[in-house]
Amino acid sequence: MKIGILAIQGSIIEHKKMLEKLKVEPVLVKKPEDIDYIEGIILPGGESTTFLTILENRSLFTKLQRRLKEGLPAMGTCAGLILLAKEIENHPEQKSLGILDVIVSRNAYGRQRESFTTSLKIPVLGEKEFECVFIRAPQIVKVGNDVKVQATFDEKPIFVEEKNIIGLTFHPELTEDTRIHEYFLKRCGF
Repeated sequence: MKIGILAIQGSIIEHKKMLEKLKVEPVLVKKPEDIDYIEGIILPGGESTTFLTILENRSLFTKLQRRLKEGLPAMGTCAGLILLAKEIENHPEQKSLGILDVIVSRNAYGRQRESFTTSLKIPVLGEKEFECVFIRAPQIVKVGNDVKVQATFDEKPIFVEEKNIIGLTFHPELTEDTRIHEYFLKRCGF
């Protein structure tokens, strides 16, 4: 199985190590043809406006959007979630892939120095709590009717799913816990 990682910027290496730990071949997606031979894709954290600029400059935006609409499983973490969201609550207006029916507010938990870690129960992962790392994290302020909320923090969704898409406001790749990546891989048919 080959799982792509959008390799433009952000926590690429950390996701790559997680996939390798789980015996899955990571494909670093840098150009449109890299999307042709993957069974799923991870959109990592980073800076969402930079992602958009590079996606468009490399002609990746349209092809990625089409593959996602066709059912390619995807997991977006932090900025990756922002890229997937149907709407982003900020000024100036920001474009997105518009795939996941959520409204997201960028950097809602504050600046870099307000970043934090907390352990939470995520029922779909079992009884053991999961360490959630929030770094300049977005906040999901509204979910569509078909979006399942799998976990919350302070009554706000932090882990959502809709069809083939998983969106996370935190960084599971910055822990040693592989359960979220395992959960995603099951969605990819692993």
